[in-house]
Formats: sequence, structure tokens, C-alpha cells
Amino acid sequence: MSQPQVLIAGANAPLPTDNISIRILSQNAVDCAAYRLTTEGKVRGDGDMIFYGQTSSDDGSVSFRGHDSDGFFDINLPAQPANIEKIALAFSSEQTLAQIGDVDIQVLQGSQILLTCQLSATGRNEKAIILAECYRRQGSWKFRFIAQGFNGGLKPLSEHFGVKIADDTPAQSQAMNTQKPINTQKTVGQDSTPPPIPSSPAVNLNKVTLTKSQSSINLKKRDDFGKISINLNWNQRPNVDTQAPKKGLLGDLFKQHKTSGVDLDIGAMVHLKNGEKTLIQALGNRFGSLQAPPYVCLRADDRTGQLSGGEWLDINGQQWSQIEEVFIFAFIYEGAPNWAQTDGVVTIHVPEQAPIETRLTEGANSSPMCAIARLVNQQGSINVERINQYFKGHQDMDKAFNWGFSWKRGRK
Repeated sequence: MSQPQVLIAGANAPLPTDNISIRILSQNAVDCAAYRLTTEGKVRGDGDMIFYGQTSSDDGSVSFRGHDSDGFFDINLPAQPANIEKIALAFSSEQTLAQIGDVDIQVLQGSQILLTCQLSATGRNEKAIILAECYRRQGSWKFRFIAQGFNGGLKPLSEHFGVKIADDTPAQSQAMNTQKPINTQKTVGQDSTPPPIPSSPAVNLNKVTLTKSQSSINLKKRDDFGKISINLNWNQRPNVDTQAPKKGLLGDLFKQHKTSGVDLDIGAMVHLKNGEKTLIQALGNRFGSLQAPPYVCLRADDRTGQLSGGEWLDINGQQWSQIEEVFIFAFIYEGAPNWAQTDGVVTIHVPEQAPIETRLTEGANSSPMCAIARLVNQQGSINVERINQYFKGHQDMDKAFNWGFSWKRGRK
């Protein structure tokens, strides 16, 4: 396997006309985003922004998976609309780049790393960076390492690309919305004029993270909550020969990731208002139903962790009045129990609400079962409560929360 090509800021390289992945690695938390742009350098609509709150483009050809310090964008280059000229990749943080440290970028085709770039943090005080772009040139796709900085966060960065941001974005971000881009590389020439605001619905950049100190949130009563989707995602650990650089963060992370993968499974225990209790999980092929009781369905089972969307549970929010409680759990089906290394995160998506997430990083290595959260019907509202307790298995978890199921061993 050939060594990946290393790019410096301003340099470019050809891309295969195929499915590619772009991986962004950092030592600290960053919010990654991708923007599909026309020849004017603006999005066509808010469906062209892909980030933690909208993990897929409107046509599904660009998707995001990842975590605070390790994000992936999966891009189907042949499927991009004809009027999309480039796909810009960026990140933002509450800290400056100098505080975050160096950021590494990889371009992959399957498990093979084609290109690598390193963004040096030395002397960089911006809180948002346009990292790179995939762009069309004479019928082919190319990749350019940019490293252009912004003063501000995700809101001014997104507005620069023409995304309309909801007014209820936190005040700190609102205060930054007049910042202009800073050209830190002479090789990059980006338009710094304020972008036109499209007429499409605004994007909400808010995100709720449930922690020990903020362990619950209540979503007020509605007649129809729509389709509620719960996502389990985790770092895949591909066992590949990357030929990566042997020094610095990038090399260290490759060493960490050359381990065998783990198979995380998401499941739910559902209690209906009529007293019926149902178990939903891939083990035993108990996938549930969205249109009939228990109104909860497991979409698919990711045996590798390599699916761009991870695993999903859906709840029929039109039938929320029929549901007493949905209890969400995950377990390590294959692989050594080590929750910190899986870097697992569960995100609850409710239409017209900010994403709600909780992280699965506190569990003891000997406890492969995690009780994550419960969604409780409180007089028609949804009360989301973080649990994050770890157990040796299903039966111990069941006993702790008094569900009363009868358990036996099974396999997928």
C-alpha cells in the first residue's frame, strides 16, 4: 500500500470520482461542518449544511458521523448535484486553535488513506477554520488544503456561506455574527463580503448535552412530536495498514486506532400506557414496529461501526400519548468492554428541537451494559433523563430498574 500524499496549506491533489471519507482529528472538542456550495460560494439552502444538528445533506450524498475530537464526513462525489461546485469543510470551537492544538485531516477511500494535512496551531488565535475543500475542475474532483481562519464560531462561519441561522442561537454566538473572515494564507482568496440570507427555514445551532450536573430536559406537550430518532454512534477502530506519519498526534492516533473493532448495540424497553412492556433490540431479532404497538422500531444493526449513521431507534411521536416510557440502553456485543475507547455518544433528535446528547465514557471495563437514558411521558410532555449507569448484563439492568422481563442467552 502506497504512502499517503502530504499536503501543505494551499496545495491541491486529485480525488477519485468515488465515495470518499474525510476525517478530522483533534486533541480537544471541535464542531465540524461541511457546506455544499455553488459557483457563488454559497449554499443553495440549509439542506447543504451538514453538522451535528443535521447529519445528512438533503439528498443523503454527504453525511456526518463523529465525536468531539474525531469527525468523519462521508461524501459520494458522483452523486453531487450538477450545480454544486465545491464542498467546504470547517470546524469551530469555544477555544482558539492555539488552545486546541494541531488538527489533522485525512482523505480516505475505503480504509486507504490517500491524503493527509496538518493544521499547525502555533500562533493561531481563530475559533473557526475553513480547513479544506473538495472542488470540481474540468469534470474531475480535486482536494485543496486551505487553513483559512475566522474570528467567531459556527454561526458567523455558517452565515459566511449563506446559511440562515435561527435567532435563538446562544447569545455568545449572536455577538459574533458581524465578524469577517481573516485570510491567514496568501494562497487562499475567499469572498469576505456579508452573504445574502436565503429565504429557507433557519438552522438551529443549539445542542443540549446531558451531564451529571444537567441530567434532564423537558420538552413541552405537543399534539404530534413527529418522528423521534435516537442515534448510537461510536469511533470505528479499523485494523488497517495506514502508512501514517510516525510522529505527532496523527501518528499516535493511528497507533491507537489499529485495534480490532467493537460491536455496540442499541436497544430499548418500552412501557405503554395500557401496561404492555416490550423489548426492542437486534439480539433475538426484536426490531419492533413504528406504526403499531410498541410504536418504537430499530432501523438496522451495525455489526462493524462503519456505517455512516451508526445505529438508530425511531419513536412514532404521533403516538406519544400511548407511551408511558422508553428506556434506552446499549451493550458491547463483541469486543473488549472499554467504554472510554469506544467514545460512544447517543443523540436524540426531536423535530424542531435542539439535538440532545449524552456520552458513554464512564463505564468500568468489566461492565458491557449501559443504561443510557429514559424518555418519560409526563402529562403529554417528554422528559428526557440521563442515566449512564453500567451493568454486567441485561438481567442486572432490568432488576435495577424493575422492568420484570425474563432473560435468557441469545445471539444475533
